[in-house]
Order: sequence, then C-alpha cells, then structure tokens
Amino acid sequence: MSKPRPIPFCYATRPHIRKHGPAGYRKWEHYRDWLRDEFDFVCVYCLRREVWERKRAQWVVEHLIPRAKAPELELEYTNLVYACVSCNSAKSAHEVPDPCRHAYGDLVYVTDDGCIHPRNPEGKRLIRSTALDSPDAVRWRKETIQVFHMLQKHEPDLYFARLSFPDDLPDLMSLRSPPNGNSKPDGARNCRYQQRAKGTLPVLI
Repeated sequence: MSKPRPIPFCYATRPHIRKHGPAGYRKWEHYRDWLRDEFDFVCVYCLRREVWERKRAQWVVEHLIPRAKAPELELEYTNLVYACVSCNSAKSAHEVPDPCRHAYGDLVYVTDDGCIHPRNPEGKRLIRSTALDSPDAVRWRKETIQVFHMLQKHEPDLYFARLSFPDDLPDLMSLRSPPNGNSKPDGARNCRYQQRAKGTLPVLI
C-alpha cells in the first residue's frame, strides 16, 4: 500500500484553470478578492491557508513575472496569483513556473519530515526561487503535518475546519464590474461565496 501524502501539503496534480477574467483595474490590489477566490484562499507556492492566519496582511497579490522584468504585465490578471508574504518576499525578482501551465504536483512533493523534493528541473526552480527548502520552511511544514495528523485522529471537527474555507468569503457578484469587463462571468456567479449561499460549498479545499 502506498503511503498517504502529507496533510495538507498536497500540490495540485493538474494545471490550474483560471475561473475568473477581470480586466482594467488601475492597481493590482483591486484584483485581491478575485485572486483569493481564484486560488481558494491558499498561497499558491507553500500552500499556507488563510484559515491558519489571523492577519490579512499576511497575504499579497503576487506577480509571476516580476514587474521589473515585464512592466506591461503589471495589471494583467493572468500574471497574478495569491501568495503569502513569506513566499512573496523570498521570490522577489525571480521567475517561477506558471501554475496554470504546470501542475505543481508534477514538479515537487513533500514528505512527512517537512522536506520538499523536486521531481525535475522545473521543480528545482520553484523551490529555489521561493526558498521552500529553507530550514524555517521545512520546520514549519513538519510541525504543521504533525498537528494535522493529531487533529485527524483526536479532533476531527477541528481537522476539517482547518482544511476548509475562511468565514469572510468575498461575494464577487456584488463587486463593481471591472473597468474592462470580465471575460469569465460564470466564475463570479459560481464563486465560493455564492456556493455557500446555495449550499454547494465543498467541505474541504
């Protein structure tokens, strides 16, 4: 029998497909709620979740291709992802594989000791560019995995709560329409807030 993958550091096994398409904002911060919903309130790089943090300041709008290298993509939604400040700071001016082109689960994997391992050169680039193998990152993952194993065994309700969605889901339907429209309006109609209102919100992220 294969060993279960560490919880909750299971990277996607398929490239991310964008469900939103807002355009025309003059500041990248205005894309924040779209990106929160887009990436399910999880840092795309280290998989840190909003429900684990109390301060919203721990999360940022992140540019896949840095602004210094491609200023024309500064406000392009397809160049934006959702990330924690630690990964954003570590990445700095580095470029990383686009999660919409590469399934990160095909690039890296995490073991129970908190270590992250590359599967190929692109995985090495992702790890190196975001310092996912730093001693602090490894220690944090190991401790988090241990906590989740204990919660799964002894506190199942808290286990599920820590793998679910934050309370303050943004209602994308109530936002003012993006200046240049939204190429994927169905995404807003099926955002996590609307799913919760309809009773169709998944139990786990």
